[in-house]
Amino acid sequence: MKLDARLMLFVFLAGLFITALLVGDIIGGKLYQLELGSTKLTISVGMIPFPIVFLLTDLINEFYGKRAAQYLTLVGFVMALLTIAILTIASQVPFAPFTQAADWTGFDQASFDRIFTGSRWMLFSSTVAYLVAQLIDIGVFHFVKRKLGDRMLWLRATGSTVVSQLVDTFVILLVAFGGQLSFETLISLMITSYSVKVVIAIALTPLIYAGHALVERGLGLEPNRVAQV
Repeated sequence: MKLDARLMLFVFLAGLFITALLVGDIIGGKLYQLELGSTKLTISVGMIPFPIVFLLTDLINEFYGKRAAQYLTLVGFVMALLTIAILTIASQVPFAPFTQAADWTGFDQASFDRIFTGSRWMLFSSTVAYLVAQLIDIGVFHFVKRKLGDRMLWLRATGSTVVSQLVDTFVILLVAFGGQLSFETLISLMITSYSVKVVIAIALTPLIYAGHALVERGLGLEPNRVAQV
């Protein structure tokens, strides 16, 4: 098999994409508060990998097309299910007796279950949201590209994210925290998380153009072309 530049880039982007996706899901149960004056914004640290996922989704959509983006979405979905299965099996394996000693400073049963069982639930809720949101993102991205061609890159990249992340944010937070937080806190978390994603998507617009220029000029790869309608 010939590993040309286009294939090597796809494998690299796919690896980054799945890593950012799974790490974001695993750490997503941690919440922090950002204070802006008298306003306190509650945000999940799962937002940290979001810029990576956003940029990679755009690059894969642009340079490899709809089918490749859908394929990677399904691969990410399967990897998330595999991660959930591994965490489930790991949680059932009994701890060694010496870990019950009073001077043991590593993981014990309670701390392991609290962290990784919570991550497993976050992974499940995120997997449900991810699959729906990614398919919406791909659909909107290529709808805009068919209408406008290669013009207005920022619109198809940011616009698809704004639409898809509305669904993603609502589903993941409802499933993950619906029974743990008050209605007011849940709505505040949804609004804050979505607003932060929109701001990040807009702020990353220069990086989208920089990424496209790097791939086109640095690696000599052309964007995937679609027929305009």
